[in-house]
Amino acid sequence: MDHFFFIWVGFAFALGAAIGSWLNVCIYRVPYEKSLLWPGSHCGHCFQRVRWYDNIPLISYWVLRGRCRTCKTPFSIRYFLIELFTGLVFAGLFYLDIGLNVQGMDFFRRQAWRIQFGWVPVQAWLFWLGHAVLVSFLIVASVIDLDHMEIPLPVTVTGTLTGLVFATCMPWPWPNTDRPPLIELRLGKVVVVDPVPVLGFQPWPLWRPDELPKWMPPGSWQLGLATGLAGVLAGVVLVRGVRFLFGLGRGLEGMGLGDADLMMMAGAFLGWQATLVAFFVSVFPGLVLGLGQVVLRGSQTIPFGPSLALGIVLTLYGWRWIGPQVQVLFFDSTLLLLLGGTGAVLLLVVSLMLRLLFGAPPPEDDERPAAQG
Repeated sequence: MDHFFFIWVGFAFALGAAIGSWLNVCIYRVPYEKSLLWPGSHCGHCFQRVRWYDNIPLISYWVLRGRCRTCKTPFSIRYFLIELFTGLVFAGLFYLDIGLNVQGMDFFRRQAWRIQFGWVPVQAWLFWLGHAVLVSFLIVASVIDLDHMEIPLPVTVTGTLTGLVFATCMPWPWPNTDRPPLIELRLGKVVVVDPVPVLGFQPWPLWRPDELPKWMPPGSWQLGLATGLAGVLAGVVLVRGVRFLFGLGRGLEGMGLGDADLMMMAGAFLGWQATLVAFFVSVFPGLVLGLGQVVLRGSQTIPFGPSLALGIVLTLYGWRWIGPQVQVLFFDSTLLLLLGGTGAVLLLVVSLMLRLLFGAPPPEDDERPAAQG
């Protein structure tokens, strides 16, 4: 690629670092229900206001050597790390979305010769922006969950409403609006319709494009909003259903309500199919984090938000390959209901077996002080 394109990658990094500074404010204040706008950035020890030249992302931390200019109290290195991580994520998403086109957008493929010389179309910027916004909400939710073992509702509700705005403004198959919704394969005189829809900002529409009602055509805001709302419903029902069934069998809550709200937010961006898959993908990083928690701290209680966030991102950027493997499931209502019912029964059976093997959990009152500590 031409060096002009990497100038834009650097811009994405700088923007991400600046956004990371704002995410630090959200991470610190939202759990305590503090205003995000007032007061401005200040030292938590001497309460002196941080001057603008002491608040430059990444740079100011090292200029001040990680200390307050006034009282010399050290700042946590995490502020710098979150700014750096967010900048790297923004730049990485820009490179994956637009430079490598890992999601296989036909529109970007046709614009590849312009993009490689730095002429990035507006559609590409909006496509990347939607993903960057989603990941920003995931970063805030994950770090707060690590700190407080909860995901605040204001974060997920704001993220859900934002996702629905993106879904309505960029309905499937945007930005591939000039391509047929389904791929037709001509085999002699027979025309076979591939059931896998073309990809868009919303990976898949609400249902098969050839079976959508006339008032919800591809590319319409009605389809975008309906797909986002279906994703919201799928996220809420799936996680709350797992929580209920596991609690019914094991007698112990397996997931928090904040996890359901996080999947609700993801569903607004991704739609219901990718949201369901993301939940199951998140189990694998969850197992790794859980084993690490047991080995290092001897505790079985872990925040599941970071694992869900990682599963969401992996599913989004792997949908080009995941989608064709699950198309039979998601475009057959009978099979979908059958597998859903079977999964619910298996979950209940497994949770009952865990209760028989490990016994009933201790009373909630006995656990509460340790959980708060």
